[in-house]
Amino acid sequence: MDFGAVVQTNPPAARTVALAGLAEQHGFDYFWTYDSHILWQEPYVIYSQILDRTSQIKVGPMVTNPATRDWTVTASTFATLNAMYGNRTICGMGRGDSAVRVSGGSPVTMRQFRESIDVVRNLANSRSAEFNGKTIRFPWSHGSRLDVWVAAYGPLALKVAGEVGDGFILQCGDVDIAEWMISTVRTAAENVGRDPLSVKFCIAAPAYITDGTRAGREHAREQCRWFGGMVGNHVADIVAKYGGNGEVPRALTDYISGREGYDYNEHGRAGNTHVSFVPDEIVDRFCLIGTAEEHVSRLERYRALGVDQFAAYLDHDNKEEMLRVYGAHVIPSMREERTAIA
Repeated sequence: MDFGAVVQTNPPAARTVALAGLAEQHGFDYFWTYDSHILWQEPYVIYSQILDRTSQIKVGPMVTNPATRDWTVTASTFATLNAMYGNRTICGMGRGDSAVRVSGGSPVTMRQFRESIDVVRNLANSRSAEFNGKTIRFPWSHGSRLDVWVAAYGPLALKVAGEVGDGFILQCGDVDIAEWMISTVRTAAENVGRDPLSVKFCIAAPAYITDGTRAGREHAREQCRWFGGMVGNHVADIVAKYGGNGEVPRALTDYISGREGYDYNEHGRAGNTHVSFVPDEIVDRFCLIGTAEEHVSRLERYRALGVDQFAAYLDHDNKEEMLRVYGAHVIPSMREERTAIA
């Protein structure tokens, strides 16, 4: 299993760059950031600094969108970073959330979403793409490689993930929900003739290491409760479209009944003021909270489902310690053991 870290690009940018370096030192394979240019600093500028100061870790947005960024500009940015630093980028793509809604926009349609994935991936892989009725390519790009992973919750978006995504990002750590969504994505891939095992799977959720005490767990819950609010914001859109008794598991939809709105000024922030509706049970199910051993136990369940990567959100007060404990204990426990002499 691969491991990623996910952060907001809060100023100063040097802190984000330093966290990326620390993640690489502790054995993480990916360093993801939010992409919401009004709420936080521009991530692609920071990626260039990260790539310049590291040697192996891959960087990318979790997630960008086709609404606020021209598709060809996004592809050109990735292809340029790959040319400069050797194919160390990855792209998470969604229909548009905070970056779109803060500026009064709306998520793109499913058709636009599907088309944008093809355009960004083809151009960023040094191939031609159909865009605005023209066939275009980057004449300067040679040998660039970029995978596009689709972030989704609803049935139609999950279908897109299976049909065209290189990978699927589930921003929720609940094992039962993950099992349903992975099965749904694999079925969609199989229905269009793709090998369902060719689609990679990433679970992204806050990870908080505790000392095993009750007080430690309670503090961790408060640091991670924001995540239930963020997930609930996406789920509310799904319920509005499909109803509370649709295809989506009730474990994902029932808890939002007490939700009263969402303030993007506090998006992804520990201690925000609009997540009181999120119960402890949801925090424990959606996030990874506990000792290193408890984290490994949950990660083993993910691996049994076929999950290829766990990406840990670091939007809490325990960033460096979480990276350290994962590097010292969790990641080695999840790596395949090898013997020096057979």
